[in-house]
Amino acid sequence: MNDPLTLALVFVGGAGGSAIRWLVGIGVGERYKSTTFPLATFLINVSGALLMGLLSTLLNVDWKDRYGSNLTALVLTGVLGGYTTFSSYQLDTANLYSKGGRGLVFLYGIGSVAAGLIAAALGAIAAKSSG
Repeated sequence: MNDPLTLALVFVGGAGGSAIRWLVGIGVGERYKSTTFPLATFLINVSGALLMGLLSTLLNVDWKDRYGSNLTALVLTGVLGGYTTFSSYQLDTANLYSKGGRGLVFLYGIGSVAAGLIAAALGAIAAKSSG
């Protein structure tokens, strides 16, 4: 699906997901100002993984061809692609390291990957049990 409509859906979804990420980041940042742990990015990525697992299962996405419909282009690639933020994860990890937070680097770096995988699996399990 390499047509203008699909590209537009990815574009609009990505913009929406990015705006949601911005709002969640601001909200978490305002509520938890004193923490050095990058909680907002962590929560965004884990919740995005949960939603990806849930929605990809509900939508019966075949990951060999995950670009198969306009709905998956809009929601999975667009919204969730814009919402989650691997680049911010990398920047937060580097910042923790430069500030000497070696223990937090390990916790955040490994914890984000582990929590994301667990969240995606839980999302898929939830989707399977609901239908």
